[in-house]
Amino acid sequence: MEKLTLVDWVAVALVVVGGLNWGLVGLLDFNLVTTIFGYASVLTKAVYALVAVSAIYLGVISTKLCKS
Repeated sequence: MEKLTLVDWVAVALVVVGGLNWGLVGLLDFNLVTTIFGYASVLTKAVYALVAVSAIYLGVISTKLCKS
């Protein structure tokens, strides 16, 4: 069985954070990321971009994760 790398774990964590944030937006109309970093700030945009890159990365390596 192949071990997950640090990059894999970071990607999973970011996707979970993104999923939880969207859950909060959908259920409670509360955006945790903008509450913490501010609306349309550089940090908010960076978090959203990292979540998106992480989701793409996990989509690409999902076959590797399923095999291990």
